Amino acid sequence: MTANATYSFEGKTILITGGAGDIGKATAQRFAANGAGVVLLDLNETKMAEMVQELEEYNVPLGAFQCDVTLADSVANAFSGAMAQVGQIDYIFNNAGYQGVFAKTDEYPADDFQKVIDINVIGVFHVLKAAAQHLRDSGGGAIVNMASHAGVDGPPNMLAYAASKFAVIGMTQTAAKDLAAYGIRVNSLSPSLIGPGVMWTRQTELQAAVGSQYFDLDPKVVEQQMINSVPMRRLGSLEEVANGVSFLMSDEASYITGFNLDITGGQ
Repeated sequence: MTANATYSFEGKTILITGGAGDIGKATAQRFAANGAGVVLLDLNETKMAEMVQELEEYNVPLGAFQCDVTLADSVANAFSGAMAQVGQIDYIFNNAGYQGVFAKTDEYPADDFQKVIDINVIGVFHVLKAAAQHLRDSGGGAIVNMASHAGVDGPPNMLAYAASKFAVIGMTQTAAKDLAAYGIRVNSLSPSLIGPGVMWTRQTELQAAVGSQYFDLDPKVVEQQMINSVPMRRLGSLEEVANGVSFLMSDEASYITGFNLDITGGQ
């Protein structure tokens, strides 16, 4: 993959959960620029409406539906609405997620652990199941589940998030086997440190606040400590995440399923 990799998605449509977030937006712009219709699912209707306005310049089919991925009925209704509005959906980017609090294992709050699992595991399952049913009935397609490098090499102070992303990778591998017979490819994407931006700043500040043996108490020092843990010694970009999603959905990846693309800066 090269920077801003270009693949043709003319006449195709992608559905993106967590569509109002930074990764959802970058991916939506990439697919729209490459000819795909875009359907956004998110809880934040205001941000989705703003994004739809921005995407109109690409002159592709667009839709936006409020959706709570933790509720099966909400996901089912959003899929039904999307298909009624744009017809065929060819790709699903199962991207909605929640990072959770940062705390040592012996201090991690049970209620937040449950919230992370509800969104990142149960929510991913609901979307994965609805996507599988739709693509099975329509003749196949591709699903990319948003995992994380936290699901490959569990980071300190992120017990729930790491557990949830290990689960996403496991679901991806099993679903890929179950759905291959229907012409459905299922892969996952595992970015490491992506920034700059709100999420990157939040992560460095919260890691510093934990006061663990792994990071300094100064967020600026933590920032450098984390970047130094990446082989390429830099942050990944939203555009590079969109590159990964595009590749896994593209014809160039037509033989790839059950694969976790680990974007870690050279590890």
